[in-house]
Amino acid sequence: MLKYKIEHSIDSPERTILHGQIIKKKKFLKNLYLNWYSIFINEIKNLPNDVMIELGSGGGFLKELEPKVICTDIIDLPSNDMTLSALNMPFEDHSIGGIFMIDTMHHIPDSEQFLNEVNRVLTKGGKMIMIEPANSIWGRFIYQNFHHEPFEPKGGWTIPSSGPMSDANGALPWIVFERDREIFKSKFPNLKIESITYINPLAYLLSGGVSRKQLLPNFTFPLIMLADKILSKLSKQISMFMVVKITKL
Repeated sequence: MLKYKIEHSIDSPERTILHGQIIKKKKFLKNLYLNWYSIFINEIKNLPNDVMIELGSGGGFLKELEPKVICTDIIDLPSNDMTLSALNMPFEDHSIGGIFMIDTMHHIPDSEQFLNEVNRVLTKGGKMIMIEPANSIWGRFIYQNFHHEPFEPKGGWTIPSSGPMSDANGALPWIVFERDREIFKSKFPNLKIESITYINPLAYLLSGGVSRKQLLPNFTFPLIMLADKILSKLSKQISMFMVVKITKL
């Protein structure tokens, strides 16, 4: 698989800005993001208020689809509405109706502290919806062999915090919400896991992501999404991502 040459440090704003340019330029990848964003947008009508934040907005473009969303990142980016840490969010208690994330939680260094913040800022009936790597047989094979980030299903709830993007454990959301579900429930009884849905065995891989060349022409995207839906229904073990939906009781 051919790689793009990206010279900036992975923790630099320039790297994230470049990622944003790649996402919008690569039609296959942009369409996948549109599909992911539709998951968030379809939930807006179910939120208790219209105060919504996206954590780890990075090079994404959710703001273009839903202007009310407050886009944030720990990296100081020109596209941010706010630059903040998910471990210390500058919002009042019980003030947020929705929290959205794509590939963000597995970079947050302390999951328990993060979830304490989520529990604090979400209002009753508020939702947190995230799209994260899946610890499936297929996902684990791809992430452990072809991705630069660590993917360690035996890891704990914390990861090193020397850099916002360089430190990660792609399996972290699975660890917290699936492997350690009973621990999560005991620590956070007010946060209910509504659903965990496994998605996209092929689409992201074939898009090439932000670092590799797209493998198929643009017109094949609908066919690949159809294949993704069929394969995901056959078995969660052949998916690359999972959608986690959590509600504040």
